[in-house]
Amino acid sequence: MHNQLKFLLFVFGFMAFLSLTGCAPATVNNPELSFPPVPLADGKDSVGEVRVSTSSSSLGAFRAGKEMPTGHSGPLKDIYFEFDSYTLSADARSTLKANAEWLKANPSARAEIEGHADERGTSEYNMALGARRAQSAKNYLITLGISSNRLSSISYGEELPVCREKTKYCWQKNRRVHSATTLFSSSS
Repeated sequence: MHNQLKFLLFVFGFMAFLSLTGCAPATVNNPELSFPPVPLADGKDSVGEVRVSTSSSSLGAFRAGKEMPTGHSGPLKDIYFEFDSYTLSADARSTLKANAEWLKANPSARAEIEGHADERGTSEYNMALGARRAQSAKNYLITLGISSNRLSSISYGEELPVCREKTKYCWQKNRRVHSATTLFSSSS
């Protein structure tokens, strides 16, 4: 009986050791998961680039108490969507092609792609719809040759409308993707 107790203690101890040490985590190198460099307080970012200029983001305009930026306020133009859709129309694809050409001509630029929705639907649904709209625009820009590490996406759902009237015209203006740009130069 004494030997059985020793054996059981040994087995439980060995199992405890294995469960506490486990296996080393696998490392995955996925370029799609890379993020743009993080801006630091001195205006440089984590890879030594200096931010030169930025076009207005919707959140920045909101925080500053300004009107929401539209596709006419920066180098990249807004695209618009049908109700409850994140499918890119022919007009949206044409606009994104022009945006891609601008990004190709300005290789130091990065774009934050903002997805927006009108006020109809729940906040949660509109946040998810805005995310799908931003992602569809981002994916299309990638197919046009823009590197994914130059693009980020965010959804504001219905939270940052450009128009606050409860009309079809206004709702159409709010169903959009807006792209804010940041230009960088090397800090050599």
